[in-house]
Amino acid sequence: MSTTTKPVNQKAWFLILPVLLCVAFSAILPLMVVVNYSVQDIISPERRVFVGTEWFAAIMRDEELHGALLRQITYSFAVLAVELPLGILLALSMPAQGWKSSAVLVIVSLSLLIPWNVVGTIWQIFGRTDIGLMGAALQGMGIEYSYTGNALHAWLTVLLMDVWHWTPLVALLGYAGLRSIPDAYYQAASIDGASKLDVFRFVQLPKMRGVLVIAVLLRFMDSFMIYTEPFVLTGGGPGNSTTFLSQFLTQKAVGQFDLGPAAAFSLIYFLIILLMCFILYNWMQRVGTQSKEGGHE
Repeated sequence: MSTTTKPVNQKAWFLILPVLLCVAFSAILPLMVVVNYSVQDIISPERRVFVGTEWFAAIMRDEELHGALLRQITYSFAVLAVELPLGILLALSMPAQGWKSSAVLVIVSLSLLIPWNVVGTIWQIFGRTDIGLMGAALQGMGIEYSYTGNALHAWLTVLLMDVWHWTPLVALLGYAGLRSIPDAYYQAASIDGASKLDVFRFVQLPKMRGVLVIAVLLRFMDSFMIYTEPFVLTGGGPGNSTTFLSQFLTQKAVGQFDLGPAAAFSLIYFLIILLMCFILYNWMQRVGTQSKEGGHE
């Protein structure tokens, strides 16, 4: 029997060449520059000294970094703990069809269209006790609210601002997952006499797992890199209560002009995000599968 080989057209590589060039200039080359800076002591534009892993060791011993990392992890998981169930509840309460569905989708999406610096400015005014609606209301209730003078108030205000801004994203993703469930599943659940809680637990939630994984990863990555909103609202204060990793990095690179330590910290920052997203993704993929495997045994 004679064997025939399929000809390979190497010209197909030219079709993805623009994509490779865009990725190279937007991601690979800047990353290589950061790696280069992270192993050098940049004294001046003309004078540089190779220091190896000295900056990485110094960054890992920095107590301010440890505090910023703890605040960042606490904040990111608080964002997920609030926005995920709130977004699911909002998606479940949204109408499924008709003009009401379109109107609600537009209204829910409004906060997502506002730029980050504008969001910080809105909540900066909103939280003032003299002209802000929330600040004046809390002051009228006898609560000594001050996001500029109280560390807990500042942290909770930043969290509330993020919940207001990004919960609609989780709701829209959850809504898309709900709309993809065939009516046959609901009909079968109705015939079996399932309650609303049973429908949510055994029909809706498993079918929404794919979009919820996307929601968790997007919200975690975005909250872990948050910078503009807390910087505009509180400037990282009072003290360091709302100084997260991104602002800590900016202070190193721009404020102190320590490009070597800032580059080393950028790589550590990048690896932390990759590791946390990997852990969250694998955990979300395993949720529900173990119970299914146990049910077949």
